[in-house]
Amino acid sequence: MIRFDDVSVLYPTGTKGLDGVSLEIPDGQFVVVVGLSGAGKSTLIRTINGIVPTSSGTLEVDGFRVDGAAGRGLRRLRARVGMIFQSFNLVPRSTVLSNVLTGRLHATPWWRALFGWWRKADTERAFQALERVGIVEKAYNRASALSGGQQQRVAIARALAQEPSVILADEPVASLDPPTADMVMRDLQRINRELGITVVVNLHFLDLATRYADRIIGMRAGRVVFDGTPAQTDDAVFEQIYGRPLSSADVLPGSAAAQVDLPDGPDA
Repeated sequence: MIRFDDVSVLYPTGTKGLDGVSLEIPDGQFVVVVGLSGAGKSTLIRTINGIVPTSSGTLEVDGFRVDGAAGRGLRRLRARVGMIFQSFNLVPRSTVLSNVLTGRLHATPWWRALFGWWRKADTERAFQALERVGIVEKAYNRASALSGGQQQRVAIARALAQEPSVILADEPVASLDPPTADMVMRDLQRINRELGITVVVNLHFLDLATRYADRIIGMRAGRVVFDGTPAQTDDAVFEQIYGRPLSSADVLPGSAAAQVDLPDGPDA
């Protein structure tokens, strides 16, 4: 269970990242957070593992108080919460396997990690994670030799190697072509359904949100302005979230939704 109770985030610039957010995400749910750039969706996700500290309110993950957490407690939380970034955050010159094994750092003595003396069980977990995302044959390739989609799947495998209860994905398909974006979203959906891991993703592309989410949370100006199922969404709902009519910039290029006669719009 992830529970926000009147959570706000105020950045040093005076900008409100979150403004009195209250919501609960039960175990095993696949949640997609949508909104324009600056709406607060990345802030929402990054408060869950303490990357962005809260300014007020209460935030709990599996009964652990994230607000005000620091040191060992915060490290224990992050061991249970996998994180996937838009830019992959891999070590380019290291092998795919080495990158995935960094997901085991929380459970590995520092001297083993320093010399690369990984336990056999950890190496097996890394291979299993690579198999789950269909990229095990690249285990000994350098990460830099992989395509963007392959690198993002390595990042998913690294998160899986942590054996997390929650996976967060911050714009994981923003830099990918449409077929690869669909592939990455399918990987995340399969992980959610087969392993029961709670997945929280923020996206800009609305068609991907409605295709893969169990639940869609719409953010605007740091507030939750919609919280419902994909079946409950329509153009009026998305206009409420985005503050303007749906445009071609809001769907994945080349997708079926993009073929609908939508007005051009600014890339948000």
